[in-house]
Amino acid sequence: MVAEIQPANQVHTNRLAHEKSPYLLQHAHNPVDWYPWGEEAFAKARRENKPIFLSIGYSTCHWCHVMAHESFENEETAAIMNREFVNIKVDREERPDVDRVYMTFVQATTGGGGWPMSVWLTPDLKPFVGGTYFPPVDRYGQPGFTKVLERIAAAWKQGHEKIAEQGSKIVEALRESQNAQAETTAKIDNQFFQTAYEQLSRSFDDKEGGFGTAPKFPRPVSLNFLTRFYASDPKGESGKHALEMDLFTLRKMAAGGMHDHLGGGFHRYSVDRYWHVPHFEKMLYDQAQLASAYLDAFQITQDRQYADAARDILDYVARDITSKDGGFFSAEDADSLFEHGKPEHGEGAFYVWTEKQIDDALGADAAVFKVHFGVQPHGNAPEGSDPQDEFRGKNILIQRHTLAETAKHFKKSDDEIRQSLMRSREKLLTIRNKRPRPHLDDKIIAAWNGLMISAYARGAQVLDEPRYLESATRATKFLRSNLYDEKSKLLFRNYRESRSDVEGFADDYAFVIQGLLDLYEVSLEVEWLKFAIELQRMQDDLFYDEKNGGYFSTSGKDKSVVLRMKDDNDSAEPAASSIAALNLLRLAQFRDDKKLDERARKTIGAFAPTLSHFASAMPQMLVAVDYSLSKPRQIVVAGKIDDNETKALLAEVHRHFLPRKILILADGSEGQKFFSEKNEAISAMSPVDGKPAAYVCENFTCKAPVTDRKALGNLLSAP
Repeated sequence: MVAEIQPANQVHTNRLAHEKSPYLLQHAHNPVDWYPWGEEAFAKARRENKPIFLSIGYSTCHWCHVMAHESFENEETAAIMNREFVNIKVDREERPDVDRVYMTFVQATTGGGGWPMSVWLTPDLKPFVGGTYFPPVDRYGQPGFTKVLERIAAAWKQGHEKIAEQGSKIVEALRESQNAQAETTAKIDNQFFQTAYEQLSRSFDDKEGGFGTAPKFPRPVSLNFLTRFYASDPKGESGKHALEMDLFTLRKMAAGGMHDHLGGGFHRYSVDRYWHVPHFEKMLYDQAQLASAYLDAFQITQDRQYADAARDILDYVARDITSKDGGFFSAEDADSLFEHGKPEHGEGAFYVWTEKQIDDALGADAAVFKVHFGVQPHGNAPEGSDPQDEFRGKNILIQRHTLAETAKHFKKSDDEIRQSLMRSREKLLTIRNKRPRPHLDDKIIAAWNGLMISAYARGAQVLDEPRYLESATRATKFLRSNLYDEKSKLLFRNYRESRSDVEGFADDYAFVIQGLLDLYEVSLEVEWLKFAIELQRMQDDLFYDEKNGGYFSTSGKDKSVVLRMKDDNDSAEPAASSIAALNLLRLAQFRDDKKLDERARKTIGAFAPTLSHFASAMPQMLVAVDYSLSKPRQIVVAGKIDDNETKALLAEVHRHFLPRKILILADGSEGQKFFSEKNEAISAMSPVDGKPAAYVCENFTCKAPVTDRKALGNLLSAP
């Protein structure tokens, strides 16, 4: 459903028509003579001595659509582009390596960055001018795109040697800043936690939750850190406050308009501080990480509202963005058509409601629904959050009252209100499903699928929900069949109709390995652990920096990527090294392997400069630091997995929030033998007096085994 972002006129077809990426295909009928990233384009630029115009975006990016419509579909603009430049389109989700290099340049030279990203390169791929969205004519305080094109073309003709030299210097400066090992004597210790906690506390919005002001992003990596910080000191004031920041933010987001109250899942971010008016796209990596954050909150509090929010996300992904073969699609767009068969479209069109639409649909239930979800006659977008005036007269559903408050208002029981809201949601969802759906980006990306496998595996554990285990397992089998090459042992980046040629990056390996470890701990099928170990070997071979520690994002094989970089920021997605460090620590415990432990510690050490300079930039790395500084527990359950008493012991383990543990099944089968190869103690672990038993150990020095669920709970609750 990309009709709204393709030109009606399809007389033009360029080379992008042969690509798999939905984003590139959206531009296949532009009059611009687009090339995909590759040698054909580079050779043309060298041969004709023309600069390259590189445009980077992704298929669900609102401003990418705007710039495409205003400039790339315009015949006059395209004529300038085709005459003066070699034009290349890149999907940032397919080629994060290319995106990362030029984003670093744009941020360093303009102080900001985003998509669409517009960068001009020399024929040997050195950047010399960069920016993001350019309007077609001068506005928003920015020069018009055609003016920029003509100025750059003129400058190139007048002095391309000078520009090329400047480009080389810029790349050299970026390379030096990447390779510079900042001087630090900082020891990796608990002080980093305290500093990060204080930094997050200072930016915490105690009225609305979240961190900073508008626009507000969920940033689940910060929430992961806060729950671990709490777990290390649950009785202390700082620990309690860390948990309250986490829980309050999760409650506010779940009640907010950023949460899709009808169809489930969360939008990308909120344009205001109230989590009310979202940027309406839905990204897979947000669903995965937020589901995990809500599951952590439920484990800690046993409060159903967090479990409900997690289920809501997992059920949305299963229903709307899972392929028939089990892989997870990447994203749903923010924009959609207002009506079938008409070209007009707008952001959030699929999701918003007028008061009249709600009255007509809900009849007697409308009054309750409108009070509960803040529906207003003239629309409910807060002042200042709708600069384009797109939501006048429209309502973005936001939970204004708790169930109890709504019940009190209408002098009804909680249950009556619950039933009324359930009926209303079902009716409105049925109506909404007849609207034109937003465009679906149906690329299946290895890294994001890894995150989602983790979320489903954790959901199966924490919520005792077999459906979620099935989703995690199907997705893992899909990845192994379609994005992994048995012969070369390589993982590939993405799949759409067939596997792409792009080999996986460090984050693909790290996130999939994490998914496999989480899947093992709920399925207890040792094949997933073996697969994780195999992928870890390959990740280490391709990306590990033997000299300084940590993981490069790329393998360095592709010479068209002019910088080999390490991510040192946990942002919307965690840095590959942050996830890898924890994976290594967990694998070291599973395999009692000192080498893996050393590699994890060296990886953490590589980021000591970042952590000492600005600890809260890498909250996910601090999760790994926390694990490395603690004494992780090994919990071994001895018994057959289909035995009810074994299941009861496993359920008790899953009930507790234990971020510093591994779980092993000793069932007398091949799995137990596999663990015993590296650790003889496991071979001796067996049921006690014929009853399944749990062994709780530190460094495989174990307390007396217990066979009773309650006794196990007491052991796990002990500090």
